[in-house]
Amino acid sequence: MSAPPGPFRPGFWRSPIRGPWLTSVFGLVLLVGIPVLFVTGALSYAAYNPDLGPLNDQTPDKGLLGFYLFDWPTRPVWLYRLTQGVHVTLGIVLVPVVLAKLWSVIPKLFEWPPLRSPAHALERLSLLMLVGGAVFEFATGILNIQLHYVFPGSFYTLHFYGAWVFIAAFAVHVALRLGRMLSALKSRSLLTELRTGPADTRPEPPDPDGLVAAAPAPPTIARRGALALVGAGSLALFLVTAGQSIGGRLRATALLAPHNRNPEDGPNGFQVNKTAASVGISAEMVGPDWRLELHGPGPVQVLTRDQLLALPQQSAWLPIACVEGWSTENQHWSGLRLADLATLAGRPDAADVLVESVQPPGPYTSVVLRGNQIRDPRSLLALRVNGADLSLDHGYPARVIVPANPGVNNTKWVHRLTFRT
Repeated sequence: MSAPPGPFRPGFWRSPIRGPWLTSVFGLVLLVGIPVLFVTGALSYAAYNPDLGPLNDQTPDKGLLGFYLFDWPTRPVWLYRLTQGVHVTLGIVLVPVVLAKLWSVIPKLFEWPPLRSPAHALERLSLLMLVGGAVFEFATGILNIQLHYVFPGSFYTLHFYGAWVFIAAFAVHVALRLGRMLSALKSRSLLTELRTGPADTRPEPPDPDGLVAAAPAPPTIARRGALALVGAGSLALFLVTAGQSIGGRLRATALLAPHNRNPEDGPNGFQVNKTAASVGISAEMVGPDWRLELHGPGPVQVLTRDQLLALPQQSAWLPIACVEGWSTENQHWSGLRLADLATLAGRPDAADVLVESVQPPGPYTSVVLRGNQIRDPRSLLALRVNGADLSLDHGYPARVIVPANPGVNNTKWVHRLTFRT
């Protein structure tokens, strides 16, 4: 059966720089980067404490895929800021490398005939899972970072299962291709290629995978140019992204960050994930009639904000870090320790606490925190920040702030704490 016209014809792909060596260079970068991306993503999932009932668990059918879950620690306080910052920044930085790798092997996607044997069919299926998984994971991750929720279901569920499909296909691909990749890398000198301009660029010898063009066109760019183009793209994405995680002067360069890079001045002048108005919180809902309810084994304790402020206040320097990769520098929070509130509720040995917000019902209006999070002396029901009352956008009249906790689990506008065994 003859190949149809277009990309299925062997002579269609004519780039003289495409070949096993260039593909292997991109592959080597991904061989290092993808496992780091997967591990930091898995840690991000663990940080949500997803086995704490239906409130935290966005993937109730994870089954064996949750084998590694553990009690997320509260020390060091910057742990989630680091792991999620690396996950998001690395994911964006690797986009040019992924695209370049796909470009380098695109002739393989148009092989003809598409299925030659059962073994070839299995290889094509694994390739489909690998390419499809990569496109799906990077696309959904970037959409989530930009707060563009167009998913047919929960982002967490889709991204979680997609990650396992992708990493399984990636592991199979590495097992099958590692030997060829190492041989290809040894076939040419990187330093020599970096000294070779377009005029001296020659195609690689024909390879069994058909990556080398059958009828190569004259070179318009050298392999060093392709590497420089991809490297420059990754560097540019780093510069316009990393500042939202690193902070400092780089925050001003975080042009792709959806959260305000230059927050207003003053004690409450730091990043906000969702404003009060965006989630339906009005000043009346947290006005003079607001009360904090403490539930435990005995009678419910009901406290006004003034009564809370009259109790012994504690403070802690803590950042906020969110799943989208952005974070704040350390802020000075003050309020009441969750451990002291557990004692006040008659449950000093609480195994967990259900935190509920006055926010209208929806995702993350309630969350469960573990016992180790309650007992950390820096875990607070914060009433003030940087010496001033919380602003409405930052959770006035009271919010939870827990070290190393994903920002979305640091519930704002709290009105009820239920300490449980």
